[in-house]
Amino acid sequence: MGAGRGGSSPLPDTFRPRLSKSKDDHFFVNFSPAISDDAKRAIGREIRSWRINQRSDLSLSDLARKVNPIVQGWINYYGRFYKSMLYPILRHINDYLVRWAMQKYKRLHRHGNRARRWLHVIAERAKALFAHWRLGLVP
Repeated sequence: MGAGRGGSSPLPDTFRPRLSKSKDDHFFVNFSPAISDDAKRAIGREIRSWRINQRSDLSLSDLARKVNPIVQGWINYYGRFYKSMLYPILRHINDYLVRWAMQKYKRLHRHGNRARRWLHVIAERAKALFAHWRLGLVP
């Protein structure tokens, strides 16, 4: 079968050699499960379907209330064994939040870096606001 494309294998590309750390902080190669490419694509589609950047009618805490239960579920389910494979996907939420800030606040419009810094300051003050910020994935 191809590398995780179609086929009847229930775990395409999820169970493969990965770097692991032993109890005494030595690294070794281990066969570990992680999120599949299909699941990553499905999560990406779900995040896009929220259209966070277009919801300038909501506050940041409203967005957090809407997004957190779903994101926390993904972290609990897919992050059970190899959590770092989730990080690139969860960083997309930060990108949408930056775009949301640029849309909502006139002073941040067309200033992506300024919006990212603004969101970073908020994330450092309130790390518990978003589920993925608790993991340290602040903008």
